[in-house]
Amino acid sequence: MKQALTKLFSPILNRLEGEEAKFEYKPSQRKFLVVMGLLFLGLSGVTTYFALQIAEWAGLLPIGLFAGIGLLCLMVASLGSDRAVARIWRFER
Repeated sequence: MKQALTKLFSPILNRLEGEEAKFEYKPSQRKFLVVMGLLFLGLSGVTTYFALQIAEWAGLLPIGLFAGIGLLCLMVASLGSDRAVARIWRFER
């Protein structure tokens, strides 16, 4: 399953894993990325709830933005290499 998802998201992951620059990686960066992804997905859920309560279609933009950022964070944290995690945080030399 992980190989299929890695192949599916390879265009995004390849951009983050591409260069051969030195990078600094700590396991806490991956954990924090998971937390950030869950927070953004939670924010997307809260925004969806309130947008539906007030029947406001303009809420679709932040819902999509928060959900996209949350999914990107979770995807890189679960499927990306150490280089991809460090690069998304810009810990390169």
